Amino acid sequence: MYQHIRSVVEQDFTAVNQFIVAQLHSEVPLVENIGHYIVDAGGKRLRPLLVLLAARACGVEHGKHIPLAAVIEFIHTATLLHDDVVDMSTLRRGRPTVNAQWNNPSSVLVGDFIYSRAFQILVQIGDMQIMKIMADTTNKIAEGEVLQLISKSNPDANRETYMQVIQNKTAILFQAAAQCGAILAGADQPTQQSLLRYGMHLGTAFQLIDDVLDYDGDSDTMGKNLGDDLAEGKPTLPLIRAMENASSSELAMIKQSLTAEELPQETLSAVIDIVRSGDSLDYTRQQAEEQANAARACLSNLPDSSYLDAMQQLVDFSVQRSS
Repeated sequence: MYQHIRSVVEQDFTAVNQFIVAQLHSEVPLVENIGHYIVDAGGKRLRPLLVLLAARACGVEHGKHIPLAAVIEFIHTATLLHDDVVDMSTLRRGRPTVNAQWNNPSSVLVGDFIYSRAFQILVQIGDMQIMKIMADTTNKIAEGEVLQLISKSNPDANRETYMQVIQNKTAILFQAAAQCGAILAGADQPTQQSLLRYGMHLGTAFQLIDDVLDYDGDSDTMGKNLGDDLAEGKPTLPLIRAMENASSSELAMIKQSLTAEELPQETLSAVIDIVRSGDSLDYTRQQAEEQANAARACLSNLPDSSYLDAMQQLVDFSVQRSS
């Protein structure tokens, strides 16, 4: 399904990849080495794909959606570099993380380079409304990161804080991608607002499924270890739901696993089994489907096109995927 969605804007997508490689140029070899290491790792690039689809669906008549898509991907990449340092992650997309392959300072500083390069490109695009949205978006992402940090290892975690974290950390960049694509195409205000909401609902659904897959996915397919969120002390919705329905002994084990400095493999496996045995995963999938339905509804005022069809399929893909 993903390949079909991408094929609708294949020429644009290729142009974005070429633009990204060109923009990674630096006189400092380490910057280029790490930059190309990240690019070569692949990934679906859903966020820049969303820029392309939104802009095309709204009838864009110039090429500025190409650098904008690269901006979105650069901001996402920079957050991943910083995330992996904060989380002390060692594996992403089936390969060692930058901090594992090089070191923490290199990961943080190259992340800073990629962030700042994104804003250099935004200046070249020259749209003040988009620049404001992207500045506000990156600020919200940073707030989401800090909120997640202070929520880690919290045995009293609640779904309100969880939803705020995933909307700020993940969904808001989907929102910016869809909204800014519409702005670049000169869409009217109601359409911009519809795509803003579409991006938020899509990004929320995407993250909810990500959190399901952390307990119920395939490590090889995902390119990361099962139960990583739990091992890092992150109370995601499947775990929060399990805590709400757990027996007293199960609840004690879950809370102990969240606060443990180092989680033994047998405890990690036992908590994963608790999450899988109840309704936590089905419940989280249901929440994702509700967000997906809300995203689909936001597309009702766009004109029929292959781009609109692809945006609807992108919603389906986000909730049906296995990695």
